[in-house]
Amino acid sequence: MKHGFIYICTACVLLSLWLSHYIPADVFDKILSPLLFACTVAVALFSAFLVFKHAEGMRMRKAWGGALLVWGIVDTFYILGWALAPSQVMDIGAQNLNTYELLLGNLLGWVLLLYPTEALRPGWLSFRHAMWHLLPMFALVALDYIIPFNLRFFISLYPFVLIGFLISHVRAYEAWCEENFSTLEDIDVRWLVHYLWMVVLVGANYIYICVAHHPSRGFTQLWFTIAMFAYSTEQILYRKDPWGMVRRREKAEEPEPEAVTDPAPSPENSELRQKLDRWMEQEKPYVNPAFQLADLGTVLPMNRTYLSQFIKAEYGCTFYQFVNRYRVAEAKRLKLEQPDLKMDELAARCGFSSRTVFSNVFTREEGLSPREWFKKCNPA
Repeated sequence: MKHGFIYICTACVLLSLWLSHYIPADVFDKILSPLLFACTVAVALFSAFLVFKHAEGMRMRKAWGGALLVWGIVDTFYILGWALAPSQVMDIGAQNLNTYELLLGNLLGWVLLLYPTEALRPGWLSFRHAMWHLLPMFALVALDYIIPFNLRFFISLYPFVLIGFLISHVRAYEAWCEENFSTLEDIDVRWLVHYLWMVVLVGANYIYICVAHHPSRGFTQLWFTIAMFAYSTEQILYRKDPWGMVRRREKAEEPEPEAVTDPAPSPENSELRQKLDRWMEQEKPYVNPAFQLADLGTVLPMNRTYLSQFIKAEYGCTFYQFVNRYRVAEAKRLKLEQPDLKMDELAARCGFSSRTVFSNVFTREEGLSPREWFKKCNPA
């Protein structure tokens, strides 16, 4: 199921909100809330330690580690304040939020968006750009004090504006990956969409408990935040840095050669296309899952930008689609020659990172699953 993760997260949050109605306010305030806040601090700070320890120079990991650290410190002070001056730990549902509480909620929401900002637009995140992100929110807070209208609802919605800004870059990131890599495992855009959806659920639940007028509504917010921190840390630690992979390769190799041809169709480009086709068929570089766009530089005298444009102009597709067409053709050839070849072995020998990826790509290219196609070709 393509959106199974999103459906499961949403269902869990809605079910938890329904169950929270049956939690007595005093039980939540005296037992569950302090326990969950303590767990949040422990998970946030321990996860930050792991991420910074294994940052390996990756800015997106550092961005996530910084977000965890900030959240852990804020919740630590919250617990200390509650211990020194006992009161309801989770009182934001008991009364209308004041402007300072809304400002804090917005800042924490903004902190959660540091990681996807760096992942989608590497190098863009800086102190100056961060301040530009926050300036509208501070302006709304100032106006809330100056004008007679209540702007607190608009203040609470501001993080969703930032999420919309990030979503607009999702497709550009996906296109860039397809233009440079033949395997998208651990760098595809699906995880970033999942992460942004978890942030949306956290923000939507925050708004709900602001108007629910019952402290136990915060139960869902706390446990879901803990789960999000733990799950996101595990995912981020195992994800690759595609931008870093390209940059490191460019530094390790000779300077990119100047393009010797215009990527627009021409007789010269036709010769280059024939040369590339022969190389792909004879050398079969696509059987290596780590095959990248830059590898074409060994046969075509073009830099990475022109290589991408050349593939689009001559083949009408991205590098990812170009390579997978060869992989699918190789899979069909091998299966016809060796009918007893298992799917896992077939996928590996053709350069696919997994059997699942092989099945998805094959189905998209042929309109039939691998089993359906092979059965059609070998009805016996």
